[in-house]
Amino acid sequence: MVGHILLGEEVEANRADPSAQAFGTGRALYNTAFLLDDGEIVGYQAKGRLPSFDVFEEERYFTPAREVRLLDWRGLRLGISVCEDFWYREGVIAEQIGAGADLLVNVSASPYFRGKPTIRWGLGRDWVRRGRVPLIYANLVGGQDEIIFDGNSFVLRPDGAFLLRAPAFVEGLFVCDLAGEPVKEPAEAGIEDIHAALVLGIRDYFRKNGLKGAVIGISGGIDSAVVSSLAVEALGRERVRLVFLPGPYTSELSREGASAVARALGITLDVVPIGGIVSELAELLSHHIDTVGVVAENIQARVRGLILMAFANATGYAVLCPGNKAEIAMGYNTLYGDTVGALAPIGDLLKEEVYELARYINRRAGKEIIPAFVQERPPSAELRPDQTDEQDIPPYRILDPLLRELLVHNVPLGKLEADFGAEVVREVSRRLRRSEYKRKQLPPVLKVSPKAFGIGRRYPLTNLFEG
Repeated sequence: MVGHILLGEEVEANRADPSAQAFGTGRALYNTAFLLDDGEIVGYQAKGRLPSFDVFEEERYFTPAREVRLLDWRGLRLGISVCEDFWYREGVIAEQIGAGADLLVNVSASPYFRGKPTIRWGLGRDWVRRGRVPLIYANLVGGQDEIIFDGNSFVLRPDGAFLLRAPAFVEGLFVCDLAGEPVKEPAEAGIEDIHAALVLGIRDYFRKNGLKGAVIGISGGIDSAVVSSLAVEALGRERVRLVFLPGPYTSELSREGASAVARALGITLDVVPIGGIVSELAELLSHHIDTVGVVAENIQARVRGLILMAFANATGYAVLCPGNKAEIAMGYNTLYGDTVGALAPIGDLLKEEVYELARYINRRAGKEIIPAFVQERPPSAELRPDQTDEQDIPPYRILDPLLRELLVHNVPLGKLEADFGAEVVREVSRRLRRSEYKRKQLPPVLKVSPKAFGIGRRYPLTNLFEG
């Protein structure tokens, strides 16, 4: 079985959108699954439901199925469906059950987020119990830009018991007997799945775009340490370059942390001090502008970004951005500084999830890849004396759950203020809105939550919203 585009009947051009003519609006296009047998097309079924939410835009290109059919194949009446039709109680699959399907087969390109495999398993059980027939659910594996497809394909008996659960994030050919004995019920693996998703997302981004390797500015903090470990897992240590860029306020603990992670990963650390460059730039600019405060801080971050991009140009590598979701939400980053890069692997992880992932990386390795002192030290950008993150943004123990409720669960403002306090909620909301322009210029963020920054979240830069 393969997915392909079915060229349909002639249709009237979309006069409301002249640009749509570039997508061939003179003919209907159907997102379709084809059943092949010995090189011949047995039949096909077009997709009925076209998602146009979050990361999906299928209504821009495709026409919904105009008919639902069963395919006769080797004595079976197959009900074939495509992806989104699996998620609706009425439509293609319901009609196939009503027409007497013997076996349901759904082929999907269903993107991953934490908790989604469990939802799919529940939907599958609903279908087999409703139709009293077996179900085969086959899902795509691999990364595409920000999106990660996790596989997690499965087969169910009519009573809802699992006959097969394919591994997550791994391609393969898997066989089971529809009359066989059930296997153990599947369960999501939590942070293990997040790790596998991010590794796959990095690996496919570099492989499919023909990128030679990754450059990472390792600071001695937890975010860049986690990104470095993920990159080595995805690409191999021989394709990862770690660069430590100490500045005027870089602590000895940061140097020790960066060196320890590089040693644990088996990578030689490039050390490029930036103090002299920063001083010269500040002196040069001081004849024209005031170079104190945020100007001085951002000069340091942007010098680091420039050097990392020079390493990338010289090697043919791409820079990985180490920003996490809490920082990105608050705009606690410097455009053209620590935001440079081709991909932001942990940009959909809140700070607490970064720590969780660091602990898992160490457990998985059976040794300390990310030292305890790196995990325990207060996070700091080290752009001014004795700086810590919590001087500039709310404490992560408050910020993380607040952002989760605000961004993912869409909790109303009044409820947020009651739970977290009006002052912090208003400040976080204000900074979230005001930093949207930064997020528009960030590298792609690998999506592992129901709502990530990127193509799935549309918000205007230019507005007169309060704050």
